Amino acid sequence: MSAHSSGGSFTMGLYAMTGGATGIGAALKEQLLAAGHEVISVDIKEGDVIADLSTAEGREAAIAGIRERAPEGLEGFIACAGLPPVARPLSLIAQVNYFAVVATVEGVKDLVAMRRGTVLIVASNSAPMISREDPFVEACLAGDEAAACAHVETRDGQTAYGGSKRAITAWMRRNVVPYARAGVRMNAVAPGITQTPLSDQVMADDELGPAIQEFGKMVPWGGTAQPAQIANVMRFLLSEESDFVCGSVFFVDGGSDAMLRSDEF
Repeated sequence: MSAHSSGGSFTMGLYAMTGGATGIGAALKEQLLAAGHEVISVDIKEGDVIADLSTAEGREAAIAGIRERAPEGLEGFIACAGLPPVARPLSLIAQVNYFAVVATVEGVKDLVAMRRGTVLIVASNSAPMISREDPFVEACLAGDEAAACAHVETRDGQTAYGGSKRAITAWMRRNVVPYARAGVRMNAVAPGITQTPLSDQVMADDELGPAIQEFGKMVPWGGTAQPAQIANVMRFLLSEESDFVCGSVFFVDGGSDAMLRSDEF
């Protein structure tokens, strides 16, 4: 799968990703393809592999589809599929944003290890807003999908979303050591408000929309991120240039996290 140019600096790779049809995932896929890489895209509607990641069967189908297309391994796997705070029922957010990510990452880990490649998880700058001790986060990290889904139905959308991202970021950090020893670098990117179809749904929500719009006005660097701005950082984290970056959470949010948690890093 690898091919070098005559200049010796270009390496073509094979990547797999979930959520490649829209938003940040689509921007990253476009950049990878433009750079000469191959991309296996998993999505619920448009992709090389069609799968509903909210179900165990869909996760298995996604993993099987990737394995069939990448028998010689992957340079990287990007878990980009996710649902916004306005998704209902709230249990869907837990299923897609946390449990599907863990299942698919674990399911293709050996393929990434074959190439000494990278796993990249899409977290959020809203993750630190939810406590690690939150019962929903703890249920996710305990691997109890039924309990997590039942509990989150008693909460609100922002807790479901931020909690799912808090949990998956903690899961990433907890697994960095065994993954690295297996030959897999694992990192996360934590975007701020980004102009995507998912964020459009949140902006249009009567309850969450006004609050998100006000928060957007407070972004120190100004404005809302474009998907390509997030994808630029993701592409770096997947590249050979970031070869020693392992276990990091890259905030790409125009300074919002630093504004809210200036003493935490």
